[in-house]
Amino acid sequence: MSERTESLLQAATEVAEFAASVAMRWYGATVQVETKGDGSPVTIADREAEREARAWIEARFPHDGLFGEEFENVRPEAKRRWIFDPIDGTKAFVRGVPLWGTLVACCEGDTVLAGAACFPAVKETVSAAPGEGCWWNGSRASVSTVRSLRDATALITDNRFLERPHRRDPWFNLASEVAVCRTWGDCYGYLLVATGRAEIMVDDIMNPWDSAALQPIITEAGGRFSDWRGNSTAFGGDVIATNSALANATRRYLLETPINS
Repeated sequence: MSERTESLLQAATEVAEFAASVAMRWYGATVQVETKGDGSPVTIADREAEREARAWIEARFPHDGLFGEEFENVRPEAKRRWIFDPIDGTKAFVRGVPLWGTLVACCEGDTVLAGAACFPAVKETVSAAPGEGCWWNGSRASVSTVRSLRDATALITDNRFLERPHRRDPWFNLASEVAVCRTWGDCYGYLLVATGRAEIMVDDIMNPWDSAALQPIITEAGGRFSDWRGNSTAFGGDVIATNSALANATRRYLLETPINS
């Protein structure tokens, strides 16, 4: 492992855990929930966790760009940038449900150099960098080896996100084929895929701060991460994440341009 890669992977992991610990100060408490312009909720926990994560990166990588859900883009011209989602799953967070996480990614352009996701309420952290593997609480993580859809667990954040029939209908067709279908959503679903506890996770709408950290986590665990057009990108605006054995079978149902093989 190069010193540079090791440093970025370690930094992504540490700042994700640090920001998650900040958010935990308000977890389980009654907090005021505001509604942003896009209809999504935000709390003091979201803002303070991202604020402190940005300060952590500023102190160590002062020339890098900063891009997150809650605050303005800093140094957008920088070659390298850090992307933050302080609480992915705020709706769960404010209800005391532990299936939320803090996401941090380090990128150059559209290449994700390191990504980390910390789930403090369930005491799990998963992180990865290209070529360096996926690490789950300090041990190597890998996707499952399930090869049949009839044995698979498929996840989605919320069926209500599938508002367009050309997305909704393929999803329901896929869901009818699998063994288990659940809305264990937001970033928690990707944790389950990366650690072999589920096989498929689908999201219809994803912002960069939702998806950037998750791409290396899935791919370095041996899975497949693409948008709904089959592109291997963290910035396609939507995501299909699977284990490798079910990658083609899943995408035959979901891709806007179906695959033949």
